[in-house]
Amino acid sequence: MTQNEQNDSNPRWLAVCAKGTEALLADEIRHLGGNVHKEGHLGVHFSGDSEVAYRVCLWSRLASRLLLPLQECQVDNVDQMYEAARSVDWSELFPVEATFRIDFHGRSNFINNTQFGAQKIKDAVVDTFRDKTGSRPSVDKAGDIRIEAQLRKGLLHLYLNISGDSLHRRGYRLQPGKAPLKENLAAALLIRAGWPALAAEGKALVDPMCGSGTLLIEAGLMAADVAPGLNRQGWGFDRWLGHDRKLWMSLVDEARQRRTAGINGLQSRIYGFDIDEEQLNAARKNLERSGLAGKIHLERRSVEDLRIQKETAEQGGMLICNPPYGERLSELPQLAPLYQQLHDAAMSLPDWRLVVYTGNTDLARAIRRPLEKQYRFLNAQIETRLLIFGAADERSTQPQPSAIRGPVEAFANRIKKNMKTLAKWAKREDIHCYRVYDADIPEYAVAVDRYEDWLHVQEYVPPKSIDPQVAERRLLDILAVLPEVTGVPAEQIVLKRRERQTGKKQYEKQNDDKRTMEVREGQVRLLVNLRDYLDTGLFLDHRPTRLHIAKQAQGKRFLNLFCYTATGSVHAAAAGATCTSVDMSRTYLNWGRDNFRLNSINPDNHAFVQADCLQWLKDDRGEYDLIFMDPPTFSNSKRMEGVLDIQRDHVDLIRMAMDRLASGGTLIFSNNLRKFALDRDALAEFDIKDVSGKSIPKDFDRRQNIHVCFEISHRT
Repeated sequence: MTQNEQNDSNPRWLAVCAKGTEALLADEIRHLGGNVHKEGHLGVHFSGDSEVAYRVCLWSRLASRLLLPLQECQVDNVDQMYEAARSVDWSELFPVEATFRIDFHGRSNFINNTQFGAQKIKDAVVDTFRDKTGSRPSVDKAGDIRIEAQLRKGLLHLYLNISGDSLHRRGYRLQPGKAPLKENLAAALLIRAGWPALAAEGKALVDPMCGSGTLLIEAGLMAADVAPGLNRQGWGFDRWLGHDRKLWMSLVDEARQRRTAGINGLQSRIYGFDIDEEQLNAARKNLERSGLAGKIHLERRSVEDLRIQKETAEQGGMLICNPPYGERLSELPQLAPLYQQLHDAAMSLPDWRLVVYTGNTDLARAIRRPLEKQYRFLNAQIETRLLIFGAADERSTQPQPSAIRGPVEAFANRIKKNMKTLAKWAKREDIHCYRVYDADIPEYAVAVDRYEDWLHVQEYVPPKSIDPQVAERRLLDILAVLPEVTGVPAEQIVLKRRERQTGKKQYEKQNDDKRTMEVREGQVRLLVNLRDYLDTGLFLDHRPTRLHIAKQAQGKRFLNLFCYTATGSVHAAAAGATCTSVDMSRTYLNWGRDNFRLNSINPDNHAFVQADCLQWLKDDRGEYDLIFMDPPTFSNSKRMEGVLDIQRDHVDLIRMAMDRLASGGTLIFSNNLRKFALDRDALAEFDIKDVSGKSIPKDFDRRQNIHVCFEISHRT
């Protein structure tokens, strides 16, 4: 303990903040009059009188909570924890008629459930009140008083939460937008970027991807000297017996006067642009509640169309933004061009400071300005960086270099080679959807499929031995070179991660976007969805089998088991067959009906059956001339009785299907189990022909084990 701390008789406080902002918060507290003792993993420990504490609540742009320490002691069991909480005279802190809540954090060998820990602290509080007053306060989720308990390595800390709700809730952001920054994190970014000094000089600020406006509003509050806590409606100290309301109201009045003077005297021009009108509407409403309406310019404008008044541009300032950085894998293909657009747009303000907050520094390499500083932050457990670039230099004006350099050149060359061969073949065979690349080079473990003018890229999950950062670097390199070598623009490239799917997961949407498009195959058109599900609705490796069905199906009764999106049925129906399509998924059956309608075939003239195929085969008494069965390798859907394992169950499955096959008919049986072995002895009464070789198309001939296919018929 320093001499200053020994002489400091003021109360001790803990200001909690986001990781990485402790030093900034310590400086802020010093500026507000506090005596900082320590920067810890929870935040900043300091001392100060009630006025300092109130100023932190009202003026801190960085703190999350302000806590008053009540007790700290070692506890080895539940009873000791209870007694430690009982030793605090809670009746001196808040009245019995006030409600309270306990926020418990941490675990130990005797507390493995935070709810149980909170219950024991609650018991101690209630029992203390009963002993002192004969009455007990009530517990409420929205309690007037908040008590915080921290249990770490056997050490119990008890605090009174003076601020109440998190201080990042300023009261203006009721519509947060799609990917909002917390207000105190936005403030930390602006402070680290040097905005307060620029604002003091009357410099301008531009956010070309402003979203719901958090960075803009926080910048405006700083520039106009507005206390961030002025809009808040309630505080944790409202029912605290130590609350000095007169002192508090005097500080609020002072802050209101400073706000009026600051807004009226605001010199900095602040601009926010976004392409999303819904986001801008949220920003406008947030702006109105902040008191800065009319002081910040909002406009719908794309990044590449960035422009501001010439006078403001010459005045200088900061361009800052928080572009998306690929929290979701599917976003990555479109993000590399976005960062390039940001670089190009910033070149219209070459002397301005450029500040980018991102969780993906690889994407930020597209920005070719001198990097002056970078800072680490944590945003909802995502490691992020604040990158501060200086004025543009000679390198900044150079064209973006080719992405085809370094190790990824081998991948690019393989794509070029495959494309040269496959493009000619596809044109000759009138094929519009085909596989271009399938992990040909082990380091670049993706499958690349072409669907008309789109690319569908599936990343195979890298082994645990591969550093995740190395895997992501390779993936970004892949996405960077694909537009260059295929001619397909980045906005028409869709990326997914390929994992083994079981149960419901194979039917679940991957994200909330939607992309349904028509493709051609043979004489039919089919609907594919490149974004919403793991699979697209069209298994490309079964193309020859579907085209073979089209040739064989005229006038026949066709049964499609495990039909998926009924693409095989569409081919058969277009050729003149009467079709029965069976699958457990209502989603895929409806998709199949849409495929029928797309080809002007009335689905009501054909049967679509939602059922477990095994059970349905046991119950069905129909007869069919042509049956196609492509079951999954494994399925444990809730709609099934038991579990389907194709290696174990294929004999029973084939026998049941053959019971439905008419004399002279054919069962086409296929599956994608790489090590599948057909039990010919158990099926010796049937004629079985292995047609796997001719069923695998040219675009899959690099992986001959992609599937197996058999034609099975009754012996004559």
